[in-house]
Amino acid sequence: MSTLSKVGAEPSISYTEEATDGRRIIPDSDLVGTHPFSAARLWNREPLDDFYKEALEKYPNEASIDPIEEMKLRKKIDRLIIPCLAVCYAFYYIDKTTLSYAAIFGIKSDLKLHGTQYSWLSSLFYFGWLAWSLPSNLLMQRSPSGKYLAINIFLWGVLLMAQAASRNFTELAVLRILSGAFEAIADPAFMLITTMFYRRSEQPSRISMWYAANGVGVAGGGLLGYAIGHIKGSLASWKYEFLIVGALCSVWGIVLFFILPDSPPTTRTFTREERLLAVGRLRENQTGVDNKKFKWDQFRETFYDPKTWLFFLLGLVGNIPNGGISNFSTLIIEGLGFDTLQTTLLGIPQGALVCIWIGLGAFLNGRLPANSRTLVCILFMLPTIAGTLGFLLAPQDATAGRLICYYLTGSYQASFVLGLSIITSNTAGQTKKQLTSAMIWLGACVGNISGPFFYRTQDAPTYHLGIGSMLVSNCIEVLIFIVLRFYLIYQNRKRDNLAAAVSEPTKDSESLGGISTVRPHENDTAFADMTDL
Repeated sequence: MSTLSKVGAEPSISYTEEATDGRRIIPDSDLVGTHPFSAARLWNREPLDDFYKEALEKYPNEASIDPIEEMKLRKKIDRLIIPCLAVCYAFYYIDKTTLSYAAIFGIKSDLKLHGTQYSWLSSLFYFGWLAWSLPSNLLMQRSPSGKYLAINIFLWGVLLMAQAASRNFTELAVLRILSGAFEAIADPAFMLITTMFYRRSEQPSRISMWYAANGVGVAGGGLLGYAIGHIKGSLASWKYEFLIVGALCSVWGIVLFFILPDSPPTTRTFTREERLLAVGRLRENQTGVDNKKFKWDQFRETFYDPKTWLFFLLGLVGNIPNGGISNFSTLIIEGLGFDTLQTTLLGIPQGALVCIWIGLGAFLNGRLPANSRTLVCILFMLPTIAGTLGFLLAPQDATAGRLICYYLTGSYQASFVLGLSIITSNTAGQTKKQLTSAMIWLGACVGNISGPFFYRTQDAPTYHLGIGSMLVSNCIEVLIFIVLRFYLIYQNRKRDNLAAAVSEPTKDSESLGGISTVRPHENDTAFADMTDL
């Protein structure tokens, strides 16, 4: 093999076509291309199995990995991946709250919305998401994940700008459905990219990092709304909201297409040695890295696995409150007696608190014994439940107290983030990972669709039914975390007992009842695209 060339330059020495064991060595020109517009960079679908074998050959065990070199690489991955996903997630949340800010800027009167039409506009977004979620996940599996995400983000922005041209409920409803369809891939893509670059032990903190940008989106949306409220132009303020946020989103989609990598082997800003180490260090995950083949056996297993349905329910009850809050938060705060511009600014503390909640959850989880995530999830549901109760029971004229209680309701975000990391750490097999991820977001769709309808026009400004739906959902979410904890404990014990019963390989290994008693080496299964069951 040649000396390593820096990625981004023409390789000075070609790699041989085959290694001594007959394995093909994939040249850098096929992995990262030779110039910015080469096919390998713009849309790379090169099979990577031989690269995985090369990585395992170079790093066959943990002892072969230099901790200092791995730490340097991990920091480099953090600098590349986390900012990209965090900016995406901030736009993702700002995008979803544009309708909420448009509501206080007069869209309801300008488009003559009446009855439950505003609630329907909130929910129709998720009908598009629901319809396109599974197909979009399957398309992503067969596409370069980073590029596919970037294209969808660009289209978010285009459709958001188009909403500024809406003249009535029907036109806006159609655009909301299409927007939801293109946003359906966001969360599954973020989770998939996280699993491709990080060890299982690193995933909870990294998911928390990019998900915390949710809070940045809440605060940023408030600041942006405040600024847009001061524009004295020829258009209505709500039109500027859609145009400005949409344009920023589309520009970011173009930038992301060129800077977000699709997988460790195709990361052009890494040297070949760094890419091999990035793959080799994930051996212990036993969840694979990237495989573009759809497998029907994994499809079937996904829907037979009880975890899939627990995650679906988690997405459902975790997003009934979100469906209401993301679209009615401004109306709830305005109902406490604040004017339009004050309402936009009062969204900023809520965003800051979301960042704090998520940061505290990741910090606490990292310092507790292993397998404590479900306990931390339950812990961070308690402030949400307390805040919801306080908001319901406090006198109507206790403005400051009710506002504080409202701010407390954001702690559930920390629980949901850690719940997502349970999926990435406990689901293996590329097809199964993407389908399981899609299922929790399908549940989230149903929750976000139903959530706004608990906020009835006749209940304004207190929205007691809507706040009550939050309380019930939060209590059910606690029960789901309890059931999930006991199920995972059961599965761990079952796996440990099976491992103890399986002998180490010998030349006289036997099979009992057609089941081999040979326990495969972890390198044989590290990137074999096997599932967790």
